[in-house]
Amino acid sequence: MALLKLLISTIACMAILVSMTYATDPNQLQDFCVATSDPTKAVFINGLLCKNPNEATPDDFYFKGLDVPANTNNRLGSGVTLVNPMNLAGLNTLGISVARLDFAPYGLISPHTHPRATEVFTVMEGTIYVGFVTSNQANGGNKLFTKVLNKGDVFVFPQGLIHFQLNIGKTPAVAFSGLSSQNPGVVTIPNAVFGSDPLISVDVLSKAFQLDAGLVKYLQSKFSTGS
Repeated sequence: MALLKLLISTIACMAILVSMTYATDPNQLQDFCVATSDPTKAVFINGLLCKNPNEATPDDFYFKGLDVPANTNNRLGSGVTLVNPMNLAGLNTLGISVARLDFAPYGLISPHTHPRATEVFTVMEGTIYVGFVTSNQANGGNKLFTKVLNKGDVFVFPQGLIHFQLNIGKTPAVAFSGLSSQNPGVVTIPNAVFGSDPLISVDVLSKAFQLDAGLVKYLQSKFSTGS
């Protein structure tokens, strides 16, 4: 009888946990979570505290300004406006975010990944060449999926896979993305590889990319902090 009660209690607890977490992100919201026994240095897993629901207002669920273009006056000719719980508090724990992507003519959003989110990309204006690369295949290769998108077209980038977006038109382009995490994270491949702090060993990068050490150092000078 005691065993039966324990089993029923365990099942009930599991059901409660499932019901509590069903609508939230399925994975962690940070790159890592270092354990601490000091409560003064602890943070909640999503990094944010929750307001008393009785004190919530309509403004907590409202964001204004996604009609404003991002600055594209940079070396890549692109800019991103991200809407997440930091500027739309009501998104916290809902497991979603949205972004506006602006492109100057021939502007590029570099190959990058979102470690915690799938991205649904919709073109509002312009012509954009997009693509993503699979993880390592059984034969050691990586398959590339690409498409030229026009106004109204939608493309999906699976979670964690390297992808890019390039405006191939002579006029500015605009797109909106929905992301399946309130904190999708971004790993920009060139920056991460050649601009980490401290820098990855030239020996490692030279061998990995089969490049001359001098070229690796040049690339690091372009992407490292302060370049």
